[in-house]
Amino acid sequence: MPAPSAGTRLAVFGGVYANHRALRAVLDDARARGAARTFCLGDLGGFGPHPDRAIETLREAGVPSVRGNLDGTVGHDRPDCACGYCDPRDLHFSQRSFDYAVARTSPVHKAWLRDLPERITLTIAGRRLLLCHGSPRRVNEFLWESTCSDDFLEWLCDDSGADVILCSHTGLHWWRTLPSGRQVINAGALGRPANDGRAIAWYAELEIGGGIGVSFRPVPYDHEALAREMEAEGLPAEFIATIRTGWWTTCLENMPARERARGRF
Repeated sequence: MPAPSAGTRLAVFGGVYANHRALRAVLDDARARGAARTFCLGDLGGFGPHPDRAIETLREAGVPSVRGNLDGTVGHDRPDCACGYCDPRDLHFSQRSFDYAVARTSPVHKAWLRDLPERITLTIAGRRLLLCHGSPRRVNEFLWESTCSDDFLEWLCDDSGADVILCSHTGLHWWRTLPSGRQVINAGALGRPANDGRAIAWYAELEIGGGIGVSFRPVPYDHEALAREMEAEGLPAEFIATIRTGWWTTCLENMPARERARGRF
């Protein structure tokens, strides 16, 4: 796989969560905007319907992906998602999502998920980019904007040897340029809205030139069609409400107070 060169545009997303409709819309948007390469930060299944459809779409598009916590646990038929939740309500809904994903993912795709790498590294214009799911040190670590100090993020860059860390897992996108000039970019989640009342998908767009410019692209898709698929599959009404409204109804207990205050609940 040739490394992208300076003067190119990259598209990066994570947390597909079986949202095959949003995935197709994002891939189309990135292609239309001239992305030289597109990368996935893991968690192909969970939450949404028909996980094989999203995996097939990603594989057919030739998009490289790292292995998220869900990818590893689904691939190995483990008993839970290893999402890192502690609250009983969060654990209840994550287990329902995980059980559905395990039952609906084909053996062929489970084998493919097992073989995904934990990280992807790229060197572009003299900068080392590290792509991971949760963080460079743990696949299910939550890097929330409000709880990550500059000193901690600088340490992560030092420890991993990265100039730019790209991650996902929290479901909320953000990015920061550190005092050293290094960057941490959380691409959020493609398959679930960003808890802002907008029923859309998001991905990160990187402009590689003299520096690395970062922006987040909002992409509309047929979320109502996805919600109807979820209903037909018997997925939790709470998940379906999130897709329709753009507001989270689950996984809130794990969210720090500052991020939670931006939402509806």
